[in-house]
Amino acid sequence: MSQPLGRPFWRFWSAATLANIGDGIRLAALPLLALSLTGDPLGLAVVATAQTLPWLVAGLAAGALADRVAPRTLLAAADTVRALLLVALVATVATGTATIALVAVCAFGLGVGEAVRDTAGQVAVPKLVPPAALERANGRLTAGTIVGNEFVGPPVGAALFVVGAAVPFAANGASLALAVMLVLSLPLSLARTPTATAAAATAAATAAATAAATVGPSVRAGLGWLARHRTLRALALVVAAVAAADAAWFAIFLLYARDVLGVGALGYGLLLSAGAGGGLAGAFLADRLVAGRRHRLVLAVSLAVTAGVPALLIAVPQIWVAVMVTVVSSGAFAVLNICAAALRQRTVPDGLLGRVTAASKTLIYGAAGGGALLGGALAAGVGLAAPFGFAGLVAVVATAGWWLATRGDAPLVQPA
Repeated sequence: MSQPLGRPFWRFWSAATLANIGDGIRLAALPLLALSLTGDPLGLAVVATAQTLPWLVAGLAAGALADRVAPRTLLAAADTVRALLLVALVATVATGTATIALVAVCAFGLGVGEAVRDTAGQVAVPKLVPPAALERANGRLTAGTIVGNEFVGPPVGAALFVVGAAVPFAANGASLALAVMLVLSLPLSLARTPTATAAAATAAATAAATAAATVGPSVRAGLGWLARHRTLRALALVVAAVAAADAAWFAIFLLYARDVLGVGALGYGLLLSAGAGGGLAGAFLADRLVAGRRHRLVLAVSLAVTAGVPALLIAVPQIWVAVMVTVVSSGAFAVLNICAAALRQRTVPDGLLGRVTAASKTLIYGAAGGGALLGGALAAGVGLAAPFGFAGLVAVVATAGWWLATRGDAPLVQPA
């Protein structure tokens, strides 16, 4: 029988889900706000870019903060700052003084806060649940993220924008205020600064824990630890490769759906909803698949399925295959991310988890951005099927690379 996750975890989950619903509301409303302010494609692109840059610019610093500041304090501070930014945005929109530059700056600042919050959240999870429940806890958090960012937030954000341009951002601010109150009710174990544990008493962990007070040495210490850990280094690289492959085909999926599958905007929206449903199913199945010990196998299969299944559309370009691809690949990607997060939480010493998590996520987000550009270039230069072929190739290389790199690592999981 599985261990209960406990009331503190569910308060944490509620805060995270509220924040994600607010994020989903904002992500739908920001492009609409930008479009209402300017019809210039460059201006719209600036706002879109501002939402994608935070992890690349501030992700590593967020990891250093997460290893120095108590999770409860950092979570509350990140969401409070984001709420204040939203208050400023609401005021300018309501008074008609908002500009595209201001919207871009706010979008970037909100993204930085989200990066800090997400990293602090990863550090908090092992303090809230026993090691045996990490996969289940991460799965429930992923489910909350999908519900907030894909199912609930976007349609609510679009509907609220129709009521008034400032309303969705006010709703986002209110959701963050509620999240802060829930975070502040979390146990005192989350109010203590992360410290190295007995299991961290290796030379690398000691060097990281005693790094100088500036962010640079702290970040370098975290990167050095990750680079020296064979299993987590391989994990970061293969997940980044699969993220690039996933982004490559998804970047041109709208064109593929229109020109090859012959579906319009409604059909494309239904495909996205099917993918979100697959991700939600994967979030609930991950802990059962891993069963506390099958990390290596589950990661190998999810790598192969996430990147490999989309290649089926090359052979069978049919709508039913596209539905299957979005459901299965999204579900496998959810399992991949949950299993990877739990493996980091089980393996990385306290006091280093924030930096290792942030370094891994920064690599993944950077790879996804590059993959999207590559997908566009391949589609333009070779054809719309090319990004799917690229994904299939990555599936083979990443899966084989992971299996070979972790050969002889038995067991993969070592308690932190």
